[in-house]
Amino acid sequence: MARITIRNLDEDILQKIRLRATGNGRSMEEEARAILHHALAKDPMPEKGLGTTIHQLFKTASGIEPEISPRQPMRKSPSFD
Repeated sequence: MARITIRNLDEDILQKIRLRATGNGRSMEEEARAILHHALAKDPMPEKGLGTTIHQLFKTASGIEPEISPRQPMRKSPSFD
């Protein structure tokens, strides 16, 4: 099993975990594990593709049309004779 260390935890949060653990008959470590499990099982992170991420970043820029350069004629294909 993996381990995690949480530094700089506010005393208020630590006290709340301690009281919650006592109320649930668990150790503080078990209570923290249960809190994390509950929080992550309830709201799994959705898998987003690159296109979705780009769309979300730029969807507020609607109405802006980029200037498109006119196309040039295609050049002649090389000959390998």
